[in-house]
Amino acid sequence: MKIKSTLLQAVLFVSCLLLSLNTTAQSIEQQVDAILNAQYNHNGPGATALIYKNGEVIYRKGFGYANIELDVKMQPEHVFEIGSITKQFTAIAILMLEEQGKLKIEDDITKFIPDYPTLGKTITIHHLLNHTSGIKSYTGMKSFREKARLDMTPVELIDVFKNEPMDFDPGEQYRYNNSGYIILGHIIELVTGVSYEDFVQQNFFDKLGMTNSYYGSHQRLIKNRAYGYQDRDGYVNADYLSMTLPYAAGSLMSNVDDLLKWQKALNTNQLISKATYEKAINGSLLNNREPIGYGYGLQSGKIQGSKIISHGGGIFGYTTQGIYLPKEDVFVSILTNCDCNSPGRYATKIAAIAIGKPFPDVKDAITLSDAELKKWTGAYEFSDGAVRFITVENGKIFSQRENSTQFEIFPLSPTRFIFEEGSIEYNFSLVNGKKQAVFKTGEEMIGKEIDKALPTAKKEMTLSKNELKEYIGKYQLAPEFAIEISVKDGKIFAQATGQGANEIFAESKDKFFLKVVAAELVFSRDKNGKVHQLNLHQSGRVLSGKKVN
Repeated sequence: MKIKSTLLQAVLFVSCLLLSLNTTAQSIEQQVDAILNAQYNHNGPGATALIYKNGEVIYRKGFGYANIELDVKMQPEHVFEIGSITKQFTAIAILMLEEQGKLKIEDDITKFIPDYPTLGKTITIHHLLNHTSGIKSYTGMKSFREKARLDMTPVELIDVFKNEPMDFDPGEQYRYNNSGYIILGHIIELVTGVSYEDFVQQNFFDKLGMTNSYYGSHQRLIKNRAYGYQDRDGYVNADYLSMTLPYAAGSLMSNVDDLLKWQKALNTNQLISKATYEKAINGSLLNNREPIGYGYGLQSGKIQGSKIISHGGGIFGYTTQGIYLPKEDVFVSILTNCDCNSPGRYATKIAAIAIGKPFPDVKDAITLSDAELKKWTGAYEFSDGAVRFITVENGKIFSQRENSTQFEIFPLSPTRFIFEEGSIEYNFSLVNGKKQAVFKTGEEMIGKEIDKALPTAKKEMTLSKNELKEYIGKYQLAPEFAIEISVKDGKIFAQATGQGANEIFAESKDKFFLKVVAAELVFSRDKNGKVHQLNLHQSGRVLSGKKVN
């Protein structure tokens, strides 16, 4: 009888455990469904999403449409252009060749391209891998969009940017740079004697069974291709881009299943040794020993205190994101077929859910008295030099970075406050009688109260619907960067390439400001009084763009 009782207890324990696991899985599914349905489940472009955790796929779905014109609904099998996720394939290829003794990351690039004009500077493979070379990025040049339809060899592509002035000396700064990865692809070809396309196919796709991955092509018939779109005040087919141009910086195609195979291969050292892989995923240093999060084709960071290894991509008609959390063995991949709604923030939220550390929600906010709110007002200087002001108005509390715009923050407790999206928060405290704020954005920064006057808030003015309509259109500020202005329900919005639409606010006629970032949009008119140009003022820089439609 005792044995039967013990067995019954064991059965009940296992049953409860299985029920608990199933409930957790359902909870994750419901939360992720809510996030992705809100963004992609409509009669437009869509997304595929996959979550892998502890040896199994726990979520795999498609949303929206893979082909709007043919009413083809998105399925997880669909194949996308993955954009800059390509860079990790290029970086791993270089590290494989280093392990084979065919090159060293400390090698000067002139060892492989003797006539490259380095202007007397030493530019190494290392500098190309971690975006510290100072070489001009060709995708930021005005000629890029003009050449978008042209097929070019790697040498012809390098000729486009090699004589441009350098942005800074090698190793002095980090600036994301597509040109560096074009050179890396060419070096792979020079060292191996095979094309970049063939190298990737033979050493990665064939070896790992990535049967739904390709070097991008518009001519080749690719099964389950998701067609790319752009939002131009309504969805349109994406502009044509010759796949010879993104090359080793962004030319590959894949789906969520194959990207999981790739991540598993990296985790299990099927391609390069663990020691070599560590160099790729743990960031790197500038000349002054300042750390940067970018390693070799991969970015390191944190989500809710957990380390992540990640990279996203954006290319004509597509935006993508992959995140891996080593400690929890969680991989999240989201691929979309529009360059209008980048999945990075959604992937971050989903990764937090998958590891059981979801970001808080504003619906959980509590009400505090004015006295409790005003306890934390003041100016705080943080370790990165930024100054943030905490103010209270009409029973609400706000954060404003110096020379930026004001955001409401929401109390979860008398000392903990979150921004609306939930992934950024403040934790206030008194240390030796002085106010202190911990600002969490994945990483943590400590801010100490300083004596500084609070900024004056910008004042908004109201423009009529007819006045707002004058600004509607697309403004091309750079070859691959435009801002689309639209009007809806008496409000005016700006949507930058690869980002969502944000409301803008009139400070005066022709001058608008954003509240989500510290930026101003100033419009210019031609001699006939028609709006024909937009000037973006941000971070001390001005970008100008003509109205193109």
